[in-house]
Amino acid sequence: MAKQANKVTFEALLDPQNFDFETVQILNEKGEVVNPDLMPELTDEELVKFMEDMVFYREWNDRMKAFSRQGRLGFVAPTSGQEASQLGTIAATTSDDVIFPGYRDLPQLMQHGLPRYKAFLWSKGHVEGSQYPEDFHAYPPQIIIGAQYVQAAGAALGIKKNGRKAIAMTWTGDGGSSQGDVYEGMNYAGAFKAPAVFVIQNNGWAISTPRAYQTAAPTLAQKGVAAGIPGIQVDGMDILAVYAVAKAAREYAVEGNGPVLIETLCYRYGAHSLSGDDPKRYQPEGAQEHWRGLDPLNRYRIFLTEKGLWSEEKEAEVVANAKETAKAAIKEAESVAPQKVSDFLKNMFETPDSIIAEQIEQYEAKENK
Repeated sequence: MAKQANKVTFEALLDPQNFDFETVQILNEKGEVVNPDLMPELTDEELVKFMEDMVFYREWNDRMKAFSRQGRLGFVAPTSGQEASQLGTIAATTSDDVIFPGYRDLPQLMQHGLPRYKAFLWSKGHVEGSQYPEDFHAYPPQIIIGAQYVQAAGAALGIKKNGRKAIAMTWTGDGGSSQGDVYEGMNYAGAFKAPAVFVIQNNGWAISTPRAYQTAAPTLAQKGVAAGIPGIQVDGMDILAVYAVAKAAREYAVEGNGPVLIETLCYRYGAHSLSGDDPKRYQPEGAQEHWRGLDPLNRYRIFLTEKGLWSEEKEAEVVANAKETAKAAIKEAESVAPQKVSDFLKNMFETPDSIIAEQIEQYEAKENK
């Protein structure tokens, strides 16, 4: 982690000629406000909402893991530990903004308005999980690592040309930051001053590769330098700092200044996915325990409790609601008719060629028996 930023302004952080890349932090691991000058203006209700959302998605993550073990879901990428990074960035957007998530970013999609059962359908590989209303400004999670940066750059340029006061926001990880698409997307958006906010969620391990092997650069935020855009590194376990930085970045982009790159320093408590990897085999002993001490929920719980805004009873209510919500969502997802082979074939082309048309006919005959 770079040295912590003190007495810094967002104007300075958003200067493309800023090469310090100090880590922005507002709330430390003890729940203490260490940078009051950067504290966002939030009501008590808004402060509590952050905690409600983080607790909800911590439990939602556990429900997804349970459903996966029961064979009721397909691909699952755990999110526990990255709540502040994910929810702090999406909270800075509006419904007019277009988001381009990666495969770990289902919480952002749901916060943006995706029905929860569709998140489960996406995990199950059902086409309906990727079918969104036209007025829902989001794209399905990108499986190709880093490709969402190119998509976001194009969308941001479209937003600019249409004269809309909005942005495109996208996320990738520290592993994704090594993909060519990531630089190409930032470079393109920077050249045309397109209103995009690019987020690198640096959880330190990609799929299993240590951050030190991704690049010799001290930070990932400085990858914006070659694209001529501001880069900011923020404590990704501090939801107040993440939100404040993301909000400032959005305002900067909306005002026509071009894109911003944000690196959030965070950690995932568990495997890259539930498809087989074991972090104990590639992370040093004590890594999990170290980051548990930096848990975004713990520090924020202390902060709110000392303000008289949080209690064990309130947290238990949120957890219970998350369990019931997940239970209802998986039930709704499982009520959707399973896909048939003929459905896959029909989705291949808008107008099937002769070979596909013949296969559709063959499979429909089998399916209707």
